[in-house]
Amino acid sequence: MSGLKKIEINPITRLEGHGKIAIFLDESGNVAEAFFQVVELRGYERFLVGMPIEEVPRTVSTICGVCRAIHHTAATKASDQIYGVEPTETAKKIRELFVNAHYVEDHAVILYALGLPDFVVGPEADPAERNIVGLVKKVGVDVAKEVLRKRSYAVKILEMLGGKPIHPVAGLPGGWSKRVTEEERQEIEKLAKELVELGKLTIQIFEDVILKNEKYMELITSDAYRSVLNYMGTIDEKGRVNYYDGVQKIIDTKGNEIGRFTGKEYLNYIAERVLPWSYLKMPYLKQIGWKGIVDGDGTSLYSVGPLARLNVADGMNTPLAQEAYEKMFDVLKERPIHYVMAYHWARAIELLNAAERVLELAQDPEITSPDVRAELGEVTGEGVGIIEAPRGTLIHHYKTDEKGIVTEANLIVATTHNKGPITLAIRKAAKHFIKNGQVDEKILNYVEMAFRPYDLCLACATHVLPGRLPIEINIYDSDGNLYKTLRNF
Repeated sequence: MSGLKKIEINPITRLEGHGKIAIFLDESGNVAEAFFQVVELRGYERFLVGMPIEEVPRTVSTICGVCRAIHHTAATKASDQIYGVEPTETAKKIRELFVNAHYVEDHAVILYALGLPDFVVGPEADPAERNIVGLVKKVGVDVAKEVLRKRSYAVKILEMLGGKPIHPVAGLPGGWSKRVTEEERQEIEKLAKELVELGKLTIQIFEDVILKNEKYMELITSDAYRSVLNYMGTIDEKGRVNYYDGVQKIIDTKGNEIGRFTGKEYLNYIAERVLPWSYLKMPYLKQIGWKGIVDGDGTSLYSVGPLARLNVADGMNTPLAQEAYEKMFDVLKERPIHYVMAYHWARAIELLNAAERVLELAQDPEITSPDVRAELGEVTGEGVGIIEAPRGTLIHHYKTDEKGIVTEANLIVATTHNKGPITLAIRKAAKHFIKNGQVDEKILNYVEMAFRPYDLCLACATHVLPGRLPIEINIYDSDGNLYKTLRNF
């Protein structure tokens, strides 16, 4: 593509991590191709090797300060299998409470700080205003304070359960290291009621700002932000959305079930493709085979995350979230929903769902039982922990020696699953908005809006090198014109 004009958005904004978008224009100034490139590397899969498995949950929580509770819990679930132990019912409920509190905290910051500014402030607003500061000015300082105050309650619950507000330490093979006292249970119940109010407020803001705005609804249901994909998410025994545990279900573009799996069975369904132009791998459905970065019937790309979870499920496991779930499908009039922007709506529904679930678990008397850890079994040498991160399905797969020392590690995180859909969404938006070479900041923001619904977490997603380090060298002549480009890919 050396002969094409290149537009680069670097760095892309309002996400966790560092990435860029490369857009190539043809001779007519229209988009020929667009790429979502991830340009950072963390390497966790390598330096977990040699570590005792019981230390892994505390270590992987440092992958990201945003996603820390989820990595901690996924690795803890994997350690259960490595030690051949089933956690106690109380431990499972504490873990689920922990995860749902994290959902409220995470979804709140993503919606209010990263997603909603495009709509509350406006997609074409001055970038100096199109951010959390501009959002506060629009909704009012009092509302912003209320959101921040209630979100802080979720963080407080995480600290009470996990031992630390940022990088938790309480997860152990077979259970949890700390019981919940009756005083703590009462405090969590009190805080949970505030979280439910935050969930209700978030749904109301979403409806008032977006659903009642005809221009916004026309935008988010346009072909510019529509990708027809397969979807994957976790459901419970009744087919409802579940974040902590359950069965992973995959549906095709029409909503037909492709398959279900648990644990190591993910290897039967997911393959990972290495890309020469990104540190982020590209998963696809193994049974369909690699078809490229395309959507529509027959694509091998699948999406995970809030919208994917709601697409694969039969409903929510709490009453208020169920009402909101039904309204979303009624309004958008399709199932599965293929509008990328609906991820924001699904995220708001999940925030309410998680808050309701925190309250339910806090009111369960079994949560205070001292029976928080089961006796360990023999080392099995392999464990897979799968959990729904706020961004989508998270897989931690470890192999160990007979002493429980890690010999292999593979982490497939939500943003990795969504690598193909993100690239596809960016390409579609770019082709829709960039015509005849006419590009300005407003147009480029419309392109960036295509990735924000996926809630990118690139620190979580980049763990191994793609075989060799991709290098591109541009050689310019004395007049500053590009003479030659050299690549090793």
